[in-house]
Amino acid sequence: MQKNQEFDAIVVGSGITGGWAAKELCEKGMKTLVLERGNRLPHPNYPEANTAPWEFPHRGTRTESDRKEYPIQSTVYAFNEGTRDYWVKDTEHPYTSTADGPSYKWIRGYHEGGRSIMWGRQCYRWSDLDFNANAKDGYGVDWPIRYKDIAPWYSYVEKYVGISGQKEGLAQLPDGEFLPPYDMNCVEEHVKKGIEQVYPDRRMTIGRVANLTVPHNGRGQCQRRNLCYRGCPYGAYFSSQAVTLPAAENTGNMTFVANSVVTKLLYDKDTRRITGVHVLNSQDGTDIEYKAKVVFLCASTLNSTWLLLHSANEVFPKGLANSSGALGKYLMDHQYQAGAFATFEGFDDQYYFGGRPNGIYLPRFRNVSDQHPDFIRGYGYQGGASREGSLRGSETSGIGKDFKDELMKPGPWNMRLHGFGEVLPYADNYITLNEDVKDVHGLPTLSIHVKHRENEAIMRKDFINQAMEMLEAVGGKDVQSFNGVDHPGFGIHEMGTARMGKDPKSSVLNRWNQSHDIPNLFITDGSCMASAACVNPSITYMALTARAVDYATKELNKQNI
Repeated sequence: MQKNQEFDAIVVGSGITGGWAAKELCEKGMKTLVLERGNRLPHPNYPEANTAPWEFPHRGTRTESDRKEYPIQSTVYAFNEGTRDYWVKDTEHPYTSTADGPSYKWIRGYHEGGRSIMWGRQCYRWSDLDFNANAKDGYGVDWPIRYKDIAPWYSYVEKYVGISGQKEGLAQLPDGEFLPPYDMNCVEEHVKKGIEQVYPDRRMTIGRVANLTVPHNGRGQCQRRNLCYRGCPYGAYFSSQAVTLPAAENTGNMTFVANSVVTKLLYDKDTRRITGVHVLNSQDGTDIEYKAKVVFLCASTLNSTWLLLHSANEVFPKGLANSSGALGKYLMDHQYQAGAFATFEGFDDQYYFGGRPNGIYLPRFRNVSDQHPDFIRGYGYQGGASREGSLRGSETSGIGKDFKDELMKPGPWNMRLHGFGEVLPYADNYITLNEDVKDVHGLPTLSIHVKHRENEAIMRKDFINQAMEMLEAVGGKDVQSFNGVDHPGFGIHEMGTARMGKDPKSSVLNRWNQSHDIPNLFITDGSCMASAACVNPSITYMALTARAVDYATKELNKQNI
């Protein structure tokens, strides 16, 4: 085994938070090792970025082989023949879902940049409505920070990333540093006007998205190709390899090592510090150890907690940095796959151009000023309007030239509202190591015990009913609800399991994302979250990471770590 390769800092993972940690550490002069368990996927060399649909053997569709090797991953919206290689093979990386009810769906990508290639790119700031929620209603521990603590860091990362959006002046959805917004289409404008006239407390805006509407920081603007999930050769949306990792590389301070599965954090009980990491080379099976003064754990929620559980020792027999017993507990996500849709008439002479990379957003209106009698917390809506295209032919009877000619004409206008609801932090939504089921490397896997409860069910019913009511109120025809299976995890916003908190007896991390137990260990991915809010969390992860690095480097310079 190779040993004693020493660095100032080690970052585990190269996704959204790992990329930000690398950039910030390197720009502050830290010699930084970035360890990625998957393969290199450098910008702009995305293998299928420019492949035409007819050039794929199966025209881009999922195959029976996909369903066998990727039974979980192949169910996600962004999985297709052009993105297949970005998703893990479930047959090689199994896990066990043990809760009653719908099974947990763990959506993963093991490669440079992680899911920053395949994410939906929606970026919404949290508000004090979110940071105060746990203290107000008693679910979860009180957040150790408030909006004012993170607001400057939201601005810091937004200015660098490039977020397009519209200022709305809403307390429950703070405005950010925005590039020019995308335009709504005619039906969306009609629905927006109608909703805001009928419901004074509701506002519909264009989605806030990490796609560039104008050139920004040396990156080209979005070409509206609707191929985002394959990787953007223009760097027109935020991903680690297009934005933060090149910045880290340009400092000369980053060492990037792929195919490196971190299996344990090495702990010195005398100094109470992490000394380094133990790494398995996934290509040749060899082992290596790296040393560092500080470690940033950014491997994604479940993988970071897996690593802490697998690093248990005599000091921390229930998982490293787990004196509180909170490690692995309070796993959250967002519930979605439910809402309503309707047809809108009177716009047949209007159309739109290009594949706009986002839709609309209707921010939370429940439990903002008045308390709903039946549930706590809230939900928002994503969605949008579009005209049916030629693909409607797969569900329409017909044959011959006239049938095909008719399909080439735009179909009717439809509008959809998809609810995204907050899930509460429950102690008995948890993960544990499963020593009986091994992955492709012979390592133990996770047993995931998560289910949604009564508050989520009542909220879900409300956001379906409210979606239908709003669409009817603004003139929608043939209004219908939809309610898919509520698989925990399928919102792909997994949070919790190593939460922040004020008290070391009930939380894993302090207000700086620093371990209460181990001063040189920082965790800034979704595992740090103490609640889930109802908005997409990625921009919050980025802000927390930049803030944590700033604190860690200052403390290192003071020799406090």
